[in-house]
Amino acid sequence: MASPGASYLILGAGVFGVSTAYHLIKKYPNASVTLVDRDAFDAESRVAASWDWNKVVRADYDDLVYCQLGIEAQDVFKSDPLWKPYFHETGIYWICRSEYAQDVINNYKKLGRKAELSAFPIAEARKLYGGLFDHADYTGVKEVLVNKTSGWAAAGDCLQAITREALKLGVKYKIAEVATLQFNERGECSGVKTSTGQTLTASHTLLCTGAFTPKLLEFSAESSGKSDLRAGPRILAGGITTGLTKLDDKSYESFAAMPVGVQGYTAKQGPFIGSLPPTSNRELKWWGQTIFKNTREVLPGRRISMPPPESDYGQWKVSGRLKEDISHANNVFYGKRGASWKMEKYRICWDAFTTSSDFIISPHAAAKGLYVATCGSFHGWKFFPVLGKYVVQMMEGSLSPELEGKWAWDRERPDPSMNPDWPRFEMKDLIDDGAVRVKL
Repeated sequence: MASPGASYLILGAGVFGVSTAYHLIKKYPNASVTLVDRDAFDAESRVAASWDWNKVVRADYDDLVYCQLGIEAQDVFKSDPLWKPYFHETGIYWICRSEYAQDVINNYKKLGRKAELSAFPIAEARKLYGGLFDHADYTGVKEVLVNKTSGWAAAGDCLQAITREALKLGVKYKIAEVATLQFNERGECSGVKTSTGQTLTASHTLLCTGAFTPKLLEFSAESSGKSDLRAGPRILAGGITTGLTKLDDKSYESFAAMPVGVQGYTAKQGPFIGSLPPTSNRELKWWGQTIFKNTREVLPGRRISMPPPESDYGQWKVSGRLKEDISHANNVFYGKRGASWKMEKYRICWDAFTTSSDFIISPHAAAKGLYVATCGSFHGWKFFPVLGKYVVQMMEGSLSPELEGKWAWDRERPDPSMNPDWPRFEMKDLIDDGAVRVKL
């Protein structure tokens, strides 16, 4: 139970961890709150999924809960001086191959929320934004959703700014790699041991560890003998490729005011693909359609998906096969408009997934004092301003029954075949010397 005199170790300084630290210290100014992360919060490069050039900010969900949370977060981005500088309300252009557009529109109506939100037939949509998406792939498309209140945020800059504010308010930041969780004689979680052998203690230990979570729990189960600590099928680490091109003056003039672009697909077809507007240094970004796992033996006889063992997850080592994914994304959005663009940067981003793409924000059932707030499933960043509010409610035992059930550690989980963003490929099959070629 969260309380004013309690102590908190928050493992992972991404959006789940930083948002929680920020909300905790604002609510309980005298509490001891420590963020623990392997990287400095202002490092030039980090492994956190939350660290990125930019991220989509939207409430365009067919799930009513996330639609409502997205609206709540956007209201903070648009009104709070701390968050406002990082949000860009460019709108979103969502190419829909299902009933997604109508589901989003209906959710806004159910919530009584007015927005510049419309569904357009293809012929009309192609003329929008000066015909910017005229050469996109519209195969199998039903309509195009345009929401002018959506947009994107400068993700890395925003993460640094909120971390600095949390530190200013009294949160401590410890750079360390966590090796295992620690438990007292009563079996309660008492903190962590780092890779250098240092022990950090607290009354509350919160895992905001993203793709590292299954590995950490495996090592902790092995060292403590508490087998129920393991994530099992609840959490899967998955990766995706992102890429950037730097626009020339003429292209930038055309694309500077573009909306976020999304190619939406059905669960059978695969993940949706995105393109984000150019940043201030004229870099336009995509993410690809191939989401993959990396199944390896973590301990003798124990196999899980986890990021590569390099300290930076090997995030800058992108194979030719995965670079093709970004070329494909460019083509399905811009066709001949982007045919001559040279891709300047590539990165592999890792996150934790559940079969339903729901977060896990819950006490861990195996030990008192241990809590989990992770599984962004590549859609968690946009909720950054409000995530911590709900994590604090979870630790206080005041989370609404609906959210408590949706985000529970132990709940019935659907078959992943209905989740278009579930990692379906193996990373080993996507390296340049592999035998299997990605089908684009």
